Amino acid sequence: MDGDYGTGLPEAAGMRAFTAEFVTRLTRRSRLPLDYSVASLRLVDFVVDGLRRDRPERARVAGTLQGLGAYTGEVLVRRAGGIWMDFDAEQRELFRQPVGVRMPDGRVWNPLGKVVNRFEAGAEESVQRLYLTLHGRSRRPAGNDACEAVCR
Repeated sequence: MDGDYGTGLPEAAGMRAFTAEFVTRLTRRSRLPLDYSVASLRLVDFVVDGLRRDRPERARVAGTLQGLGAYTGEVLVRRAGGIWMDFDAEQRELFRQPVGVRMPDGRVWNPLGKVVNRFEAGAEESVQRLYLTLHGRSRRPAGNDACEAVCR
């Protein structure tokens, strides 16, 4: 991954609004049911696979990948109790992203990077499977919008 993939993304405090804007734009064009459910992460995998089909350079689809990564992170926030966080310099170097999600158990995940990995590597990097194997999910009821999140 190149070091400037995360440019153009807001800080953690702005990720919810960034994601909502992306979802509005994407669903207006494609009518995908992106409803922030865990099941909708399967659609993220599907859309990324569609982007990969013609083997475009990542730079050509970087904005869509960022949006899908932000959406994935927001699902972690809403459904698993995560919180969006700004990465420190060391984490930015490691994850090659400016923001991520901290889970209730303190673990940090990089959903933006996970979507990029899906684009680059294919099916073995499933966004939906990431959620299903996610450690540190809270057991609070789905739909609690008090938090925000990121995945690895």
